[in-house]
Amino acid sequence: MLKAPPGSKTKIPVNQVLQSEHLAGRASVADAVRPSWWKAAIIAALLLWLYTPTLAHLAAQWWNDPNFSHGFFVPLFSAFVVWQDRTRLAPLTPRPSWSGLLFLGCGLCMLIVGQMGAELFFSRLSFLIVLAGLLVLFLGWNFFRALLFPWAFLLLMIPVPAIVLNQITFPLQLLASKVASTTLPWMGVPVLREGNVIVLPAMALEVAEACSGIRSLMSLTTLAVIYGFLMERRVGVRVLLAVASVPIAVAANSLRIVGTGLLVQYWDPDKAQGFFHEFSGWLIFVVSLLMLYLLHQAIRVFSHEEEAAEI
Repeated sequence: MLKAPPGSKTKIPVNQVLQSEHLAGRASVADAVRPSWWKAAIIAALLLWLYTPTLAHLAAQWWNDPNFSHGFFVPLFSAFVVWQDRTRLAPLTPRPSWSGLLFLGCGLCMLIVGQMGAELFFSRLSFLIVLAGLLVLFLGWNFFRALLFPWAFLLLMIPVPAIVLNQITFPLQLLASKVASTTLPWMGVPVLREGNVIVLPAMALEVAEACSGIRSLMSLTTLAVIYGFLMERRVGVRVLLAVASVPIAVAANSLRIVGTGLLVQYWDPDKAQGFFHEFSGWLIFVVSLLMLYLLHQAIRVFSHEEEAAEI
């Protein structure tokens, strides 16, 4: 039987060393992942316990208030963006930061203040602040920067406070009535405007809060952000499309008021305020989407012409 000479060292094949290191590395990763899932489960349970009343009331408002019915689609799209970016997120190394405690504490304070003062906006906004704090605390700023867009997009699911909404709605009512009272005389319809009331020869039309265009404005802005993310790579163009959705929605709603005035004057006031009034809302929204698409195509054509000129 052969024996190794005294004082000599037994040589271990390199492949066995690499294999043992690989197995040890896999074991350490597995050990690190298991507690993360437990932590995530515990944190999710705590968030559910804290925010169930707030989120339930939020979903009820989405269901009952047509101005914010788009809220159902916002968290779904954010989840889709995170899932789509999973390959980009996988190589990131978690770098937990204690600065996340600052956001976490701020969010919890906002929740307490919102619950004590019955301020729904604070309670709902605190949910996003707490999410940001947990991301930074357990994963780090690099993960938060990578998830900044889907996190920021969730802001669109929170209804605007009533006091702010009223400050936006009434000027939109006046703007729509001014545009209609200026446009209708060009088409042979005499108009007398008193505030948000348009007096026609056939009858008086009131541009009510529901006709201010705030509903289509919020929905179109949300869809413009989604459309820009899916159809455009340039961040500047995405921002431009989102900003352009505001004047497009206002112009489309003004067109709806003008169409109603023409039908009242030249056709049937009852039908103009009945079926057409309900149907025109959907029709004008489709027209708004078409205008947004045409604007995007015009930007593409213009940018291609600039690139060709530079070449």
